[in-house]
Amino acid sequence: MASISQWVAGARLRTLPIVIAPVVIGTAAAVGETGQFFWFRFVLALLVGLLLQVGVNYSNDYSDGIRGTDDERVGPLRLTGSKLAEPKHVRNAAFGCFGLAAVLGLLLVILSASWPLLLVGVAAIFAAWGYTGGKNPYGYRGWGDVYVFIFFGLVATLGTTYTQIGQLTLTSLLGAIGTGLIGCALLMANNVRDIPTDREVGKITLAVRLGEQAARVSYVLMLSAAIVLPLLLTGTNGWMWLILLSFVPAAAPSWLMLREESLPKLVTVLKQTGLVNMVYAALFTLAIMLNTWL
Repeated sequence: MASISQWVAGARLRTLPIVIAPVVIGTAAAVGETGQFFWFRFVLALLVGLLLQVGVNYSNDYSDGIRGTDDERVGPLRLTGSKLAEPKHVRNAAFGCFGLAAVLGLLLVILSASWPLLLVGVAAIFAAWGYTGGKNPYGYRGWGDVYVFIFFGLVATLGTTYTQIGQLTLTSLLGAIGTGLIGCALLMANNVRDIPTDREVGKITLAVRLGEQAARVSYVLMLSAAIVLPLLLTGTNGWMWLILLSFVPAAAPSWLMLREESLPKLVTVLKQTGLVNMVYAALFTLAIMLNTWL
C-alpha cells in the first residue's frame, strides 16, 4: 500500500504552478481594471484549479498505468505503473478531486453570478478525464497541448478575471496566452523526456509528432513568445517591461532542453519551468500593481 508521501509524490506537486500562475494573473488583471479584489473568490478559484490539476495527475497515473504506458517510465513516481497502489484507488482519488473541484466551482459561480462558467467547468472536468482516460484519449493523439493551453491558460486566467469583475480585459487575455504557453512548455518538457517510451506504446504526443529536436526547440520558442507577448501592453503600462526579467529563470531550463542529451535528466526542467511560470506571474502582477498605484 502506498504511503502518504508516495501519494503526495503521485500528485506531482511540481506541476501545480501551471494553475497557480493563471489565477494570480487573472486576479491581478481584474484589480488593475477596477481596483476591486474579492479574496474569497480568489481562494476558491485557486482551490478549483489545484484540485483539477491534481485530479488530472491522478487520472493520468491511473489511465497510463492500466494501459502499460508507465511500465518503463523514467520520470517522477507513478502509483499505478509502479504497483504501489490499486488502480481503482488512484482512479477514485482522481474522481474525488474532480468532485470537490465541481462543488467549489459551483460555489464560486454562485458568489460571482458568473453562470456561463457552469458549462465551462463541466467541460473542464470531462476534458481532464478524457486527456488519457476512456477508450480514445486525445492525449494519445497529440492534443494534450491544446487542452493545457485552453484550460490552464485561457479558461483559468480569463475565468478568474470574470469571477472577480464580471468582464474580460486585454490585459487578462494577453496574460492568459502567456501563461498558457508556459504551461504548454512544461508539458512539452515532460513529453520530450518520454518520447522513446511513448512511441513504443503508441502514445503519439505532440513531442512524438515533432521529433525530439524540433520538440526541444519548440519549448524554447514557447517560453520566449510568452515572455515577449505582454510587451504589447507597454503603450499603456510602461512597467510591463519588467516581464523581460523572466528570461533569467528561463535561461537554465532552455539550455538544458537544447543541450542535455540524457532524457531522464530533463526531469529537472519541470521544476525549473514551474519556477519560470511563478516568476512570470509575479512580474506580471507587479507591473499591474505599480501602474495602478503610481
